[in-house]
Formats: sequence, C-alpha cells, structure tokens
Amino acid sequence: MTASAPTAVPASRLAVQNDRPPRPRGQYVLYWMTAARRTRFNFALQRAVEWARRLDRPLLVLEALRCDYAWASDRLHRFVLDGMAAQRLHFGDGPVTYLPFVERRVGEGRGLLVALAREAAVVVTDDAPIFFLPRMLAAAAARLDVLCEAVDGNGLLPLSVHRRTWPTAYAFRRFAQRELPLHLGEFPEADPLAGVQLPRLAQLPADVQRRWPAASTEWLGAAPVDPTRTPQQLAAAGAALSGLPIDHSVGVVATAGGEPAAQAALASFVTDRLPRYLDERRRADPENESTSGLSPWLHFGHVSAHAVFAAVAERADWSPARLGSRRDGRREGFWGLDPAAEAFLDQLVVWRELGLNSARLRDDDEAFESLPEWARATLARHAGDPRDPLYTREELRAAATHDPVWNAAQRELLQTGRMHNHLRMLWGKKILQWSPDPASAVATLFELNHRFALDGRDPNSASGILWCCGRYDRPWGPERPIFGTIRYMSSASTARKLRLKPYLQRYGSDGRGARPVADGDRTGRLFPE
Repeated sequence: MTASAPTAVPASRLAVQNDRPPRPRGQYVLYWMTAARRTRFNFALQRAVEWARRLDRPLLVLEALRCDYAWASDRLHRFVLDGMAAQRLHFGDGPVTYLPFVERRVGEGRGLLVALAREAAVVVTDDAPIFFLPRMLAAAAARLDVLCEAVDGNGLLPLSVHRRTWPTAYAFRRFAQRELPLHLGEFPEADPLAGVQLPRLAQLPADVQRRWPAASTEWLGAAPVDPTRTPQQLAAAGAALSGLPIDHSVGVVATAGGEPAAQAALASFVTDRLPRYLDERRRADPENESTSGLSPWLHFGHVSAHAVFAAVAERADWSPARLGSRRDGRREGFWGLDPAAEAFLDQLVVWRELGLNSARLRDDDEAFESLPEWARATLARHAGDPRDPLYTREELRAAATHDPVWNAAQRELLQTGRMHNHLRMLWGKKILQWSPDPASAVATLFELNHRFALDGRDPNSASGILWCCGRYDRPWGPERPIFGTIRYMSSASTARKLRLKPYLQRYGSDGRGARPVADGDRTGRLFPE
C-alpha cells in the first residue's frame, strides 16, 4: 500500500491555539517541531509547507532541546540529539532553514520561540498529549502575537474523534473499527518536501543569531544510520554531554535515535520479524524477540504510526478494500491480513491509541486515582496487608531484590533502556507487591520507568504501568493478599512461560560476578506461589 495522493491536511487534525491572525508580511512560516521530530509522514511539516506555499514565504523549522525537563539525562538527551543530527543533514541546503537549538544551561532557550514568532507569518507546531508538551504548547501559544496552529500526527485516528475514554481495549477496538475506515484515506505525504520550491531565508533575525546560536556538530555528533551503535560509537556518544546540567548517571545506550535509525529498524522488523511476530510472542523467548522494538522512535517522533502502517501494508500489498465487514471488537479479521500482521496492528493501533485516548482526555492520566473504581476498591481493601519482603525505591532501582527474574528485568532496563514485554508486566506486578502501599507503588513504577526507559514518559507507559494495577483489565479470582482481585503474576509462572536461561545469563548478574539469590521469600524458598 502507498499513501493516498497528496492532499491538504485534514481539518480533523488542525487545532487553532490562539485568536491571533496570520501576519501576511511576516518573513517566514515557522514550524516549531516538538513531537513529530521527523521529515517523513509528518502532517505538521506538511501543513507548514502548505502555508509557506500559500504565502510565498520561506519555511523555518525550529527544533529545540531544553535541559530541565523531568528525568533529563545523557540517555534521553543523546537519543533526541541523534535525531537532530539527522535532521540537519536531511534539510541541508534544501528549501527549508533548520535551526537546532540545545540549551547549555537552564533557561537559556527562554524567549527564543517568541523572538522567532515576531517575524513569522504563521506558527505551526505539533499537537501531542505526551509528557509536558500540552502544557508547554498552551503557555507558548498564549504569548505569541501571530496565528498558532497545532497539528495532530499521533495515530491513524485523529485525536479530535475521541469524545470519551474507554474502560477496556475491547471497547476501544469496537470504536476504532467503526472510525478507522473513515480516516485511512487521509494519509500524510510520505515526503512533504519532495519537489517543493520555496524562497530561501537569507538569514535568521540578528538577535536570534546572537542569543540562540544553532547547536554545533560537537553537540549533535554524527547522525546514526543504524538502529544499534557499535561499542566504539557507544563509548563516544555521551562525551559531548558532559558539560550539560543533566543526569549523567543514566548513561547512553546502544539504541540510537533519529529518523534514519528508525527507518532501518522498521525495515528490519517488517522484513525479518513480522512474519514470526505471532509465533514468537507465544513462545516468549526474551533473547529472540519478534516484537518491533519501535516504541522509542515512536515516542520521540522519529517515526510515525502512519509510516509503520504503510510499511506493513506495502509488504502485504494491502488496500482498504480488504477491510473486514465485522465491527464487533474482535482482534482477528478486521484488517484482512495474515494473523501475524493483524496481531501487530492491534498493538500499533488499538493499544497505542488507547493510551493516547486516555492521555488526551484525562488530566490525571498517570495518577493512582485514574485507576478504575473496582481496582482502587480492591487495592484499598488490601492496603493494610503485610508485605514481606518490602523494598525501598533505591533497592528496586539497584535490582537488589531476592528475585533473580525481577532483578534481571530491572538490569535490562538499566543497561539498555528497554525491557522484554512479558517481563515488564511481571516487573510492575512485583513492585505493587513489594511497596508499602498501592499509591507509592505506582509512584515508584513511573519514576523507574520514566527515568530509565527510552519509551518512558509516553501515554503507553501509563497504559502499561497502570494495567499492572487494573487499568483496561477486569477483576480476577481468587482474591489474594495485597492484590485483591487485580490480575496476579509470579516469577514461577513467568519462568514456566519464558525461555529464561540465556536471559538470566546476560542480565542475571550484578556485573561483579555475584550469583543471584534464589527467587522466593528471604528464606530462599524457590518461586513460592
């Protein structure tokens, strides 16, 4: 499948952010790139090009990276900087002027957007219910003296069609199956800059050049092409970050950021692993995962859900005519694809956009209070149950528990910025079991995930973490201590389902040759149920 012929960005994806008019005599159209940090399949870039053509003005793209966002670290900074390095190469000497700005001290970027907007005809930006971006957009738009439009490129469904939250994936799937056929023809252009002729911006405003110079090659480094760094690249990747006021204890990982790395990872998945996706998910081998691994690039906007869907559809020569007629919420049969592709698209579209749905419509999306009433009630009934063992957040962070399976999962997170999907569920359930109370467990889950995971701080992080505590789930019997009727998982059941020996050999040591303590309670009983 290929995207439909280039068309104007659908009105369902546009949201005016202030009551200011365009400035026809402005020097340029400004695209403030915050969430869709890519050049392909980008509705916001497409909209900015539309404005630039309409007004016959140059297009200026601002991509900035502040240093005081929550959990700012070498790991997260490097991933974003990889993308900025790739953007600079891509824009090059083409029709777009690209300004990558990296804060070297807290507050250094304050005023940059307003200064650029003073000379802009229109400001276009991204509309994404991710992390602090909605608050930042609202605050910025109120200060701008020119029209500001936000463009939604988050998923196959426009955010504007979401009118309510959904209690389960099944309920949301029924809704999505009814709505998706109406929007699958509204695809972003694969390359919104292809063949574009625009006036070239002669120079940036003088005060911008003086106060906010573009980030140098020293800061951005080389743009990775491959999704995984070599050991030599990994050793050098964090060197330029040493002078920034961010957390240097959370180091750079082998997974590289940026649009070229994302495209390579997508191509590898569709070609090599997608045909095995369903079978290997059932076998659950942590060392030979068939999952896409695309979540970090999706989170940072280095690849879009539309691009992922297009790659899967093209492999199967799919067209909307193959959509099934049923709209009953079943996982199989809607797309008219083979079972592996259908299972993957259920993750990409249903589960991912279910998270976007909650993040868009709830201000408390990451709060314990956002759990369904039945889950809060059963956890409250068992809040006073004895917890033995009981671990501090620091013990959990250090993977210093008695459970070798859990420790290995935590070490994978610390070392790689990711975690095997099935083990992530066990990881969350055990933190609920080993924390003083359910609310502090949720706080610990978000702290560890957002600090160390490349795909943390995302609506899907909230979905996964709070699923461990009952979100999008139902009561399960028998009722147990601590969990009540929350779905229970144990290391014993996990060990029976997964091929863990190679995984434990890789992540089961603390790195100093220590043997992991036997799973179970502190007496060493193995895998107690």
